Amino acid sequence: MLIFVSVLLFLNFPVASCEPINPGCSLGMADAIFQDGDVLVDCHFVLLTVSIALQKIFHFLRFHLSFPMFIYRIHPNKYQYVIALNFAIEEINKNIHLLPNISLGYDMYSIVQYQATILEHSIRFLTGLKEAIPNYTCRKESKLIAVVTGTSWEFPSRISTILGLYKYPQLTFGPFDPMLSDHVKFPFIYQMAPEDTSLALGMVSLMVHFSWTWVGLIITENEKGIKFLSDLKREMKKNSVCAAFVQMLSLKYRYNWNDLLSTDPAIMGEMVKVFIVFADIDSTLVVIFKASGQVDPWRVWVTTSQWDIASSVRHFILDSFHGTLIFSQHHPEISAFKDFIQTVNPSKYPDDIFLSHIWKMYLNCPFSRVYCKTLKTCSSNGSLALLPWHRFDMDMSEESYHIYNAVYAVAHSLHEMLQEHADVQPVKSRKRLVFSPCRLHPFLKNIQFNNPSGDKVDLSHTGKLETKYDIFNFWNFPQGLGLKVKVGTFSSFLPRNKQFSLSDGMIEWGTKDKQTVFSV
Repeated sequence: MLIFVSVLLFLNFPVASCEPINPGCSLGMADAIFQDGDVLVDCHFVLLTVSIALQKIFHFLRFHLSFPMFIYRIHPNKYQYVIALNFAIEEINKNIHLLPNISLGYDMYSIVQYQATILEHSIRFLTGLKEAIPNYTCRKESKLIAVVTGTSWEFPSRISTILGLYKYPQLTFGPFDPMLSDHVKFPFIYQMAPEDTSLALGMVSLMVHFSWTWVGLIITENEKGIKFLSDLKREMKKNSVCAAFVQMLSLKYRYNWNDLLSTDPAIMGEMVKVFIVFADIDSTLVVIFKASGQVDPWRVWVTTSQWDIASSVRHFILDSFHGTLIFSQHHPEISAFKDFIQTVNPSKYPDDIFLSHIWKMYLNCPFSRVYCKTLKTCSSNGSLALLPWHRFDMDMSEESYHIYNAVYAVAHSLHEMLQEHADVQPVKSRKRLVFSPCRLHPFLKNIQFNNPSGDKVDLSHTGKLETKYDIFNFWNFPQGLGLKVKVGTFSSFLPRNKQFSLSDGMIEWGTKDKQTVFSV
């Protein structure tokens, strides 16, 4: 008995495990969706949020053995990536003028964006199996023609190290990153997002509009953040706007609100009412969770759409980020997209485990744990449009728009390749078309086309497209009843006196008196 108890004492510590609590139909890193076609686009999306729960596996007297379990949950707003992918694929396959007689399909993998899993995921992709086996591949006659990845710099850059050996075209749908524009280091990466060449000028125009001359700056500590800070300081100096402090956020360090306050408690506590945030959700989410309950709600936050406030709004105290002003790269509305969303349900896509989980979690749909699908008794009248806004936004996001354009860029490039060069016609082998991905590069790097909404897509870099920004105001109400309302625009290509437009009366301020904030 003493030996048994001694063993329990020795084992009374957490044991790392990647197995979900409910195996079988639980979501995990290896989940994928497959839609067959003559040609396949491989997509890597971060669809899941990860939480940790302690699972008690043994209890004897006062001794117990437990270990952490990683639980993966689908976030409906991230699932919009899959909807945009399906929307583009189905439009192209119905278009008799684009890739006639060739169908487009996809392999979509759900990934968890941590360094430890990126290399394993890359090898598993090349292996063609669920197991990662280095230097082996089962893709003898692969139909894959290109890879779509995102959203932060880390995943595209790391997976490119592996994919580059095989010269797979890699299109990223995240925000533009100057590091990935190094064509010597990353010759096979194509960024769909335009460069934020005038974001700093747009934000300073907002400061000047409201006579804000004393602001705090919170910036991600990477090359993109450092460049933005340089641009922002230059524009602020031109317009006599001062930085009360500059707080650089590193992905390697877990911040709490006291770290920000330690910059200068006196300044942070009373005088600074406006904060400019330039950071990805990966680097600032921890800050916000730590800040909940500690943040003085009577502040104004100015940020970009990459800082995804809406996706975690339920975690925030009332009014903490009410009134936030968000700069988002403008893209035309694709009216057919909302209609397409209304048609999305498990009956239409029965093999989509992510959609089945969404129907189960948010629409109370019966779920078969044997087949990992929704049951036939589930009503087909359910719709993602019924979900609250912070759960699912019917408007196409920036990332979804770039995924949409990435699929079209591959289709147009492949179409031109097949039209212009008879010697690169696909080889018929065992009733399958076999393409060489490396032959697509000369066409991708020079491709220019107008997408179905009329917007110009240009990967040739021969001319710099001027960026236009929409300015949104975030209204944060209880129980996820939030709204993101367009209140203005900024267009750097217009005459100086017409670049900035704002409807002041539409703005909801997160201040005690609900009046325009002064920060001087």
